[in-house]
This record gives sequence, structure tokens and C-alpha cells, in this order.
Amino acid sequence: MSLEAEIRQRLAALAPTQLELIDDSALHAGHAGARAGGKHFRLAIVAPAFAGKNTVARHRMIYDALGDLMRRDIHALAIQARSPEEL
Repeated sequence: MSLEAEIRQRLAALAPTQLELIDDSALHAGHAGARAGGKHFRLAIVAPAFAGKNTVARHRMIYDALGDLMRRDIHALAIQARSPEEL
């Protein structure tokens, strides 16, 4: 399974209504994290689970869902997390 597919599968636990995942790794060629094999992603996610939660709590939910991928395969993750009411 590709890393992008693994990320999407793990984030499914948050029951997102929208999910956009963009691999920006090519933009970071030569960067130390890229040389070590770490990937750079941008994530825009909308989920009812984020309702009433602040930004830090939302990011923690995402990091928890991704688990070891954040320590092993993902070097950088830019996150935009919203609830459906915020659209």
C-alpha cells in the first residue's frame, strides 16, 4: 500500500466528509527531511469530530490517527482541519 493510501485509510477513523491530501515532497528536494526519505504533505480535512474542538485538539486527533507514520514516514504535515459548520 502506498504511503498516501495508508494516510487516507488511517484518517478514515475520523469519518471525514472531505479530505484532500497533497504530496508536496517534490517541492522540498534537497531538504534534509526529503533526503532521509520523509515526505511532505498538505492536508485539508473536514469532519464532524472536530466540532467544538480547538486547533491543537484537532491536530492531536489527526496525529493520533496517523500514529507511527508521523515518526517514521511523514517529515512534514501542513494541516487545515475544520468541522462541517465552518465551511
